[in-house]
Amino acid sequence: MLTTGLTCTVSMQVCEKDTAAEMGSGDLPVLATPMMIALMEKAAMQAVASSMEPSSTSVGTRIEVSHVKATPVGRTVRATATLIHLERRQLDFQVELRDESGEVVGEGTHTRFVVERERFMGKL
Repeated sequence: MLTTGLTCTVSMQVCEKDTAAEMGSGDLPVLATPMMIALMEKAAMQAVASSMEPSSTSVGTRIEVSHVKATPVGRTVRATATLIHLERRQLDFQVELRDESGEVVGEGTHTRFVVERERFMGKL
């Protein structure tokens, strides 16, 4: 059952492939903002996955974040997502990314919607 307060933290070590220079979102060898967002979305998706019916999943529809600190290759980052509001099929999360020293790298909000897998894919 989906309830506010559900949370999940996922981590990764920043590799060359995760940098702005490699992803094309910048030209420096630091964690790319798109990679930060992907990790935040992963945390949000996993926070609610086990509380949904197997025929359902959640899809991201909106994210508003600030990327406030650069993270070099080799450092570990942790994304935490906490479900702060739910209304019908809409799920709103507080998301945050911290580096291995505990400093905030990025933060914001993320919205996902619960969908039926087959119905969603059938509309494509």
